Amino acid sequence: MTGHHERLAVERVPKGLLIGGKWRAAVDGGEYEVEDPSTAQPLCAVADAGADDALAALDTAAAAQPCWAATAPRERGEILRAAFELLRERQDELAVLMTLEMGKPVAESRGEIRYAAEFFRWFAEEAVRIDGGWQTAPDGDGRIWVMRQPVGPALLITPWNFPMAMGTRKIGPAVAAGCTMIVKPAHQTPLSMLALAEILGQAGLPDGVLNVLTTTRPGEVCEPLLRDGRLRKLSFTGSTAVGRRLIEQSAANVLRTSMELGGNAPLIVCEDADLGKAVDGTVIAKLRNNGEACTAANRIYVHASLAEPFTSRLADRLGSMIVGRGTDEGVQVGPLIDAAGRDKVDSLVRDAVRAGARVLVGGEPMAGRPGYFYPPTVLADVPAGARVLREEIFGPVAPVVTFENDDQAIRLANDTVYGLVSYVFTESLRRGVRYAEALETGMVGLNKGVVSTPAAPFGGVKQSGLGREGGRIGIDEYLETKYVAVDV
Repeated sequence: MTGHHERLAVERVPKGLLIGGKWRAAVDGGEYEVEDPSTAQPLCAVADAGADDALAALDTAAAAQPCWAATAPRERGEILRAAFELLRERQDELAVLMTLEMGKPVAESRGEIRYAAEFFRWFAEEAVRIDGGWQTAPDGDGRIWVMRQPVGPALLITPWNFPMAMGTRKIGPAVAAGCTMIVKPAHQTPLSMLALAEILGQAGLPDGVLNVLTTTRPGEVCEPLLRDGRLRKLSFTGSTAVGRRLIEQSAANVLRTSMELGGNAPLIVCEDADLGKAVDGTVIAKLRNNGEACTAANRIYVHASLAEPFTSRLADRLGSMIVGRGTDEGVQVGPLIDAAGRDKVDSLVRDAVRAGARVLVGGEPMAGRPGYFYPPTVLADVPAGARVLREEIFGPVAPVVTFENDDQAIRLANDTVYGLVSYVFTESLRRGVRYAEALETGMVGLNKGVVSTPAAPFGGVKQSGLGREGGRIGIDEYLETKYVAVDV
């Protein structure tokens, strides 16, 4: 990838706030630099929104809501379909942009653009399937009429690790349902969202329906929105700690909330697992997105009879992966998002080693090069008290623990406050069903290392979140149900 193509990808993107269909500077003129995590050098500067900008965006969203809600479902669906086509047409350019601001290999970024586009295609089809009901009351006294209507203006807060797909997963159902939006992308990765907003405008989304606030001051921007009674919906993807605070702030106005929060995903390799399939699935579940995913396998439990061959193969696979700048050819693992992310991963590994874990491959920051790189790492004999088994790693580190029987594996897997996703590898249907029913997670990958698809409901239980995104029920988060008692 040439520097010329990289510069063009960055230069093409608007750098202002999108409010009422206009790109503009922040009220106070503030800007901040977007960093390339592979070089620790700035890519460009974007507008840094404040409270006044946030309220201006809400003014616009509230004013646009009645007209947008009255727009025909087919028209809303056609806008999403057009945006789907534009994303597919521009996937190569958008993939480079994403890699530059986030770090993942460009092949993975290209895959994310395709995945992101599918949310628009899915919800384009769901827009015309918003249902209701009409029935005779059981006692024959009148009729029961049920209708579905848009919740109203929504605040959508997206994370840095999947900067395009987490946007389309929220924007798609909001558009389909007839809700106006204010989107606040993560400050590390604003460019993908700015590009997406421009594409939606080109696809015909009316001015004011989507507003975008880039900022390094999330509290200053979000709190006045959450306190304003005109906002009716909050959808957040991020850490559990931040999610708790947002839920508290949302309580004053009893906002509808969707929360996709932290994870601590167990991956279980049973004694009857196909070893090759289990290793392949573990590599995908662990290393997707450089390990910076809430769905990443965080704790790997392997039956004692398979521990040695499994860890040996896993160490060979991870140790052979090419680490480097995501736009370079052949790179399989890019940098972590920033210095804090890299330092946290290193701290977790050091803590595990001090507690008695063995490093089979990796285990040290990659010194002598710019950027925030950490090599793929496999840890064996990880003791139960190690932080790496309790905290979300968000990096390319695979801690392996052995177990003796299914009851023990299930107990270990469920011993966490999180419950987003779990993975199980077994050749027994009976065993697989037992695990799927017993594991306390919102999703289970049975002999699969990837569970995400726009056609399925994504979300967790316990402190991993509230509500579901995607699937046939994903649009429900943006719809209110109204009952009308009819005297006929």
